[in-house]
Amino acid sequence: MSNRYAELDVNVFPASYAEARQRWLQQVAALDCRKQLQAFPCPGLGPDGEALVTDSVWLGDTDAANVVVVLGATHGIEGFVGSAGQIDLLASLSAGRVEIPPASAILLVHALTPWGYAWLRRCDGDGVDLNRNAVDFSRPMPENADYNRLREAIFQRDAEQRRQAFADYAAQYGRQALEQGISGGQYADPAGPFYGGRAPAHGRLVCEELIRRYGLDRRRLAVIDLHSGLGPYGYGEIICDHDPDSPGAAVARDWYGDSVTLPLAGTSSSVPKLGLLDYLWHAAMTPQSCYVTLEFGTFSTDCLFETLLRDHLVWAESGNSAERQAHSQLMLAHFCPAASDWREMVLCRIRQVIAQALQGVSA
Repeated sequence: MSNRYAELDVNVFPASYAEARQRWLQQVAALDCRKQLQAFPCPGLGPDGEALVTDSVWLGDTDAANVVVVLGATHGIEGFVGSAGQIDLLASLSAGRVEIPPASAILLVHALTPWGYAWLRRCDGDGVDLNRNAVDFSRPMPENADYNRLREAIFQRDAEQRRQAFADYAAQYGRQALEQGISGGQYADPAGPFYGGRAPAHGRLVCEELIRRYGLDRRRLAVIDLHSGLGPYGYGEIICDHDPDSPGAAVARDWYGDSVTLPLAGTSSSVPKLGLLDYLWHAAMTPQSCYVTLEFGTFSTDCLFETLLRDHLVWAESGNSAERQAHSQLMLAHFCPAASDWREMVLCRIRQVIAQALQGVSA
């Protein structure tokens, strides 16, 4: 296997969802290899009336036993990182700087939550967080008692009072209880953050269809889900939500080394959560496979919560398009900083982790 990367070009970061999709499709078209392109239209339109679509492309032998799957925009606005990483990989494949090993293939899934990507939000048009949506909707929904206790503070418009209420809660119940209450997932409050919904979301249906269409439950998988907004600035944390004693966690440590962190072991910047997209893929994986989230840090967790909670407050009201537009730029600044050094760190780490995945899954 040969990987010979070019210099980092931060211009692969798009300016919008519409531009990202156009550039991604152009890179796919320019790639001279066996490929299968699929389009999954999403309900709704973008801010300029553009169609919203999740696109996927299978690169390589359709009978490949080993597959690296790269997901982008599980959380809509985090798609800027996902698109940049995928566009950079496609360019490297076209130039022959990265090669797909024998008996292996790559599946890229672009813009799993295109509505949120286009509107600069994490959720979809119904306020659903795809990464809390992988639950069994035929059964009673999980409850988040910490969220219920925190709801009044979450919707407090005065930021200082909200921060003080959170500090008081952390002092009484612990910091982990605070973070799980806010971000762990909830299923009762559509206007609130980290809402898991009442039915399978668009991105979940896309993943289920791709698993079925390509028989991914019968192949060895290395799934990398690209995210941003949590953790130290510029660092790409490999978060593994497999059980610490599971085969999946062992595979992750084997392929990616000691940088792997596990929320269930308390070693991650992320706390355990409900309904993660990981769990849908876990159910379709052989014991020789694993799913990791590659999470790129920006600013503090408190800044993340403040930015997101303000987003939900703004969108819970109507007739405030100017306020929504202004806040969307703050969202963009948090989830995809414009600084070239941050973007270079992101691209470098994505290249590294994809190379590790290709080597590991193909061994």
